[in-house]
Amino acid sequence: MAQAKISAKASEGAQQQQQQSGGQLRGRFYRSTSMADRSSRLLENLDQLELRVEAFRDAASAMEQEKETLLEMIHNIQNSQDMRHISEGEREELNLTANRLMGRTLTVEVSVETIRNAQQQESLLHATKMIDEIVNKLLDDLEDSKIRLMSLYGACTSDVPAGPIDQKFQSVVIGCAIEDQKKIKRRLETLLRNLENSEKSITLLEHQKSSVRQSCNSKQD
Repeated sequence: MAQAKISAKASEGAQQQQQQSGGQLRGRFYRSTSMADRSSRLLENLDQLELRVEAFRDAASAMEQEKETLLEMIHNIQNSQDMRHISEGEREELNLTANRLMGRTLTVEVSVETIRNAQQQESLLHATKMIDEIVNKLLDDLEDSKIRLMSLYGACTSDVPAGPIDQKFQSVVIGCAIEDQKKIKRRLETLLRNLENSEKSITLLEHQKSSVRQSCNSKQD
């Protein structure tokens, strides 16, 4: 009888231990599932935020480009041939307006920092130096500088270039960060566009001089 009671107690204790153990396992299982759900939700939120961050950077980059475009357009108007063929009073008034617009544009500060490693930083400095060397010689030889800038631009575009490509510059640009590659290309586009406008101004000026000389000769005859 006593032995039966001992066995019953032992069996009851074993069952209680199994129940407690099972409860602990179930608790751990539920906690693990909950942690996985939280981790999944957090990861999903971060993925969505990453998309917004990239969109934010793209918008800021677009504003940077818009600022550059506005400044270039104002500068072109101030230096246009039309400005030279109006009265001094009108020219002064228009320059005041242009300067006011340029000042307001410059009050907007937009800066998108590019993350670079040491190699990309070195490549950017090298590419910038190569462009600057040509720009510094623009006044010495306009035509040669334009040809060299076009060869640099050809190294930055995926389109079939109209002329030769500077292979050395191309290898340097490839080593730059993607955002820097885009900025280098935009700078070259701006330089070439300004050169084209300068050539048109020079051609127009030469044409006007020629017309004046012909008019003078006709009067003398």
